[in-house]
Amino acid sequence: MKYRKEKDSLGTIDVPERAYFGASTQRAVENFPVSGLTFPLSFIYSLALLKKCAAMVNTELGLMDKKISGAIVASAQEVIDGKFDDQFVVDIFQTGSGTSTNMNMNEVIASRANQIITGKKGGKSPVHPNDHVNLGQSSNDVIPSTIHMTALTLIKNHLIPSLVTLQESLLHKAAKFDDVKKIGRTHLQDAVPIFLGDEFGGYARQVALGIKRIEAVEDRLAELALGGTAVGSGLNTHPDFAKRVIALISEHSKLDFKKAENHFQAQGAQDAAVETSGALKTIAVSLVKICNDIRWLASGPRCGLGEISIPALQPGSSIMPGKINPVIPEAVIQVAAQVMGNDTTIMVGGQSGNLELNVMLPVIAYNLLQSIDLLSSGAKLLAEKCISGINANRQKCTENIEKSLAMATYLVPHVGYDKAALIAAKANEKGKSIREIVLEENILPENELKIVFS
Repeated sequence: MKYRKEKDSLGTIDVPERAYFGASTQRAVENFPVSGLTFPLSFIYSLALLKKCAAMVNTELGLMDKKISGAIVASAQEVIDGKFDDQFVVDIFQTGSGTSTNMNMNEVIASRANQIITGKKGGKSPVHPNDHVNLGQSSNDVIPSTIHMTALTLIKNHLIPSLVTLQESLLHKAAKFDDVKKIGRTHLQDAVPIFLGDEFGGYARQVALGIKRIEAVEDRLAELALGGTAVGSGLNTHPDFAKRVIALISEHSKLDFKKAENHFQAQGAQDAAVETSGALKTIAVSLVKICNDIRWLASGPRCGLGEISIPALQPGSSIMPGKINPVIPEAVIQVAAQVMGNDTTIMVGGQSGNLELNVMLPVIAYNLLQSIDLLSSGAKLLAEKCISGINANRQKCTENIEKSLAMATYLVPHVGYDKAALIAAKANEKGKSIREIVLEENILPENELKIVFS
């Protein structure tokens, strides 16, 4: 591999010739060979958008030469377009401010801008990664801002549409199954009959409330820390810089971002990320409930509950021919487990707001954005590959009702609790239905029993 020399405040370092990043990024690559995990591209593109808008505003404020600004804007747009995806190489487990990733972006944009102007990438002239690309900014306000930008963008453009798709699919099934009477269950034991549509209506409401919960955090995510620079005081930034950059970000993203009301809060804490993760965790819990119910209701197909059937997507066993498993619900349950684990990591990260800076920003960002992505994919998958293909096994539902000892509950107003309990015990002992015992012992006439059990 060929190398070129790049300089920073610590001296000279060899950087791969093909790389657009510079010395700061290379040091981070060498210092943090931890996991191979890097920031998701959604974060990278949001960060590039911030840099693009910053360059435009700095030129409008008379702080940057138009030629330099134009090259930065063009370079940042190329990053947004995915042309430099392989250049963002710093491990998630790095400096807690995310400075290494901020510098990775500054260096890639500056390097490409220099190439646009001079024909040669790298270096710090005429475009400097700190003096120009990072002008008016600090990693300490840029990274928290980018976390919020990316999270809100993913929520609005991916998660909520996926949850709406799932909710609509469940509502459709609720309407389709509104006349399917089946046995209810509490404690995994037979209870009195309900309608299958009622169960699916409950699931749809869980998802609807999940949407409301995640929408409730949007206002806090819309606040960006930009303008606070190093410690929240706004040192070395123009007083109009943040407001104008955020207005441009809003215009480009079509989302309504605003300047943080208090920069010391916005940089010293990550409460909005913790709150958002809590809402995501609640959605995950709802999905586990829904998926587990579907697995139970579809269990069998012959020796389980078997009240619904789900789509057969793939062979379920390497040894048992003909076996079909509920693979989509199982996949979504695993998604939910990951989201719950991520929430714990984010909670711990949120506690690391030490004085004027939270120092677990990269791991908070990684886990929060992964949770949003996973739930977006999981909800859509559940709707399209499972819920949409569910059918009710009406005959099995009817048979289960007839066999259930819980039907004795309907007798309580007519014969009292104790006698109804004796009837249930006798039916269980003899392997007969409640109806059969009532008719055999002439407890109620058949025409009256039909009304009682209707």
